[in-house]
Amino acid sequence: MQNSGGAVILMQKEYDDIRFYYPETCCFEEMAELPALDIFDEGVCSFLDKLSDLIRHDKECRNYPDVLTFGFFCRRAHIEQLKKNYSEKNRLGRGLTFHIAPSNVAINFAYSMAAALLAGNPCAVRVSEKDFAQTHMIGRLLREASKETKNQERDIGRYIALFTYGKKREITDHLSKLCAVRVIWGGDQTIGEIRKSPLRPRSSEITFADRYSLCVLGARTVLAEKRMDRLAGDFYNDTYLFDQNACSSPRLIYWIGEADEIKAAKERFWSAVSDFLKDKYQVGPKVAVDKLMTEYKAAAVIPGIKFERKSANLINRMELMELVPEIAGFTCPGGSFFEYGDVNFNALRSVVTEKFQTLSYYGADKEELISFIKTNGISGIDRVVPVGHTADFSLIWDGYDLIRTMSRIVDGFGQY
Repeated sequence: MQNSGGAVILMQKEYDDIRFYYPETCCFEEMAELPALDIFDEGVCSFLDKLSDLIRHDKECRNYPDVLTFGFFCRRAHIEQLKKNYSEKNRLGRGLTFHIAPSNVAINFAYSMAAALLAGNPCAVRVSEKDFAQTHMIGRLLREASKETKNQERDIGRYIALFTYGKKREITDHLSKLCAVRVIWGGDQTIGEIRKSPLRPRSSEITFADRYSLCVLGARTVLAEKRMDRLAGDFYNDTYLFDQNACSSPRLIYWIGEADEIKAAKERFWSAVSDFLKDKYQVGPKVAVDKLMTEYKAAAVIPGIKFERKSANLINRMELMELVPEIAGFTCPGGSFFEYGDVNFNALRSVVTEKFQTLSYYGADKEELISFIKTNGISGIDRVVPVGHTADFSLIWDGYDLIRTMSRIVDGFGQY
């Protein structure tokens, strides 16, 4: 229906298809009318700090490292550190942000929400239909944070809604028409489907498409490493912790060194990873079949590929004689890796496309890697981070500066 001013109003009965995590229910039209805030608004920073404190002292959250990591992200000291990168005084949020969270990383929705809040915006966050314990935890603690901060100058709790719903196009249509910024996580197919719902002419969109990531390992450094258990643990956090489903999880291992060094380093590295995986990770029947099918498909299109399985199918390695563009089409979870070795990075020039997201490294120089990307004008690789830090969330993600993209400048140019 429409009100007298012509604005579309979603009938309350249509909310029956929406399951709220926080608050119990809400009016999205009212959220869309909330005033935009300055970036790093004091009320937002205080609210997130309170949420951080609740997370870090919650008994249930202690069993979920990803929730605890989000709690540390939100703490006051870290937010103040992030704020130093944004000195503009005349930046305001754009308005209601509508987030479609992915289903591959349970806590992703919370970072998307926090970034939009810090950019000065209300957040309507559609979380995954998967019943993640992390979503329930954040919803519960948001209610508590809202109660404890309600008497402050601004009620930030009103700026947040966490909910989910099935494939109801009319709900997506409505929220898309209300929002000033739409944020889509979840891959190419999801983006294509959501884009069937039009935005207002001045609304903007941020999309996080399917991506592919790689890891550069220096053979000599691996051979010299005294704490291989620590390196294996960092690699585990990048890969197996997310079942290798995160876009930032490396799938290509690019070794740097002479052939004999690489051969010895591979044996040492994968033996350490194998030892670390014991009692920490299991491959389910479906993933085991998927890994086998990936090998068959790769063998059909990639000449000279060699296979090696290690540790009861926990580590599946596919050795490449040369890098070919087809590798980016293979994204099997559960410990499935392509490997390639060379004395330099030059082979990357022929395969890295805009599909590539994160390059993690160990035993390589970060500035050298960044220089290589810039000098060669490579269209992909938006992040260069040490091994163990691929999942660390940053306000610059996939090449987007989230604060500046989700806010606007009030220009004060000129003098009279």
